[in-house]
This record gives sequence, C-alpha cells and structure tokens, in this order.
Amino acid sequence: MNVLAIDTTNHVLGVALVNNDGTVIGEYITYLKKNHSVRAMPAIEKLMADCDVKPDQLGKIVIATGPGSYTGVRIGVSIAKTMAWALNIPIVGVSSLEGLAASGRYFDGFVCPIFDARRGQVYTGLYQYNEDELECVEEDQNLLFSEWLTNLKARNQPVLFVGQDVNLHKELIVSLLGDLACFGPETMHNPRPSELATLGIKKEATDVHSLVPNYIRLAEAEAKWLEQQK
Repeated sequence: MNVLAIDTTNHVLGVALVNNDGTVIGEYITYLKKNHSVRAMPAIEKLMADCDVKPDQLGKIVIATGPGSYTGVRIGVSIAKTMAWALNIPIVGVSSLEGLAASGRYFDGFVCPIFDARRGQVYTGLYQYNEDELECVEEDQNLLFSEWLTNLKARNQPVLFVGQDVNLHKELIVSLLGDLACFGPETMHNPRPSELATLGIKKEATDVHSLVPNYIRLAEAEAKWLEQQK
C-alpha cells in the first residue's frame, strides 16, 4: 500500500509518498511564501509521476489538519478529501503540530512545536517520544507564549523547540527557560511530510465526510461576526 501525505498548513508545502512498511518513496518540500492553491496539486502530480505511482495504487491519504494558516489548512483538507472520496480510499487527519514534533525523534526530553499566531500568541503543544512512539503530553492549543513558557519551566525538563517561527521567539524562550531550552538545526524546523505519513499509517481512518480542519481558534472575522450576533 502506498500512502500519500499532504501538508499545506503553513508556508511549508510538503508532499510525500511512503510505503506501508515506512519506506519513503519520494518527498517534496518547499518553504516559500507562495499560494498553495496553485502549487499543491502540481506537486502531488509531479511526485506521483516521478515515483511511478498511479492514483489506483494509493491505499491511504494522510492530511495535516491544522492548526496553521486558515487558507492553507482549507486547501490541503479539500484536496485530500476530494482525492480520498474519488479514489474510495481511507483518509487520516494528523495535527500539523504533531507532524512537526516528529522531527525531534532522538531528543531525550519534551518536544515543543510552535507556529506563531501573532500578538504574543502561538499555536503549540507538548510531545515526547516513548521509545519509537510519539506521545502527546499536552494537547494542541493557542495561548500567550509567555504563559506557555512559564508552564514549561515548572516541569523542569529540557525542551526542544522546533518550527520556522522559533527564531521569532528565541530571545523570550532563552530568557525564561535558560539552559532548559534546546534548539535544533535549521533542517529540523521544516515539517517533514514523510513523518506525517508515518504517523498517519498508525492511526485509524476517519470518514471522509466527517474530517474537518482543526483551526483551534476562530478567524478574526468570524470571531467579530459572532460577537456582533450576541
């Protein structure tokens, strides 16, 4: 069985083909501020063509469901659901933060993936590897980063921070956590769609019509509209 993984939740566009045994057949990653709506499908088609994988040879689709860019999340989920429905194959949604945290496989401590959410806030969660299994220690959430760092400091354990937005907050992280804060190389900060696929292989499929994006918080326009209705 071939698994197709798709991540369009942030600036990184990631597509991967992985065998059911975990072998990575091919992977495509870019970190560009360009519209995923015009780049995602061509990237999928090119990768499948290069790997000589036909649509009817796909056995599962794994999609990053967010959090992240509202538009980016919608694009990826729409593509994945359309393909899964058309091909009549299972679909699995995986947290985009969980997919990013998977890059900390060999770190002995907590892994903290972050996406900047502006105004001092972040999307984040806390993960840890138990042998070869990535476990969620604290669920994904949206909150003030300073509050989150205070929470992490109280745990008194080393924390590896991953994500392209880490550098935006590095000074604050170091000031609050000191030697407990660890930072990986730049190559670790891009979420790997092959890791997303590996996570999705182990998860139960979701009904294609029930799978929805996980924005964690409402878009500002939606929040204002709901406030006006009260």
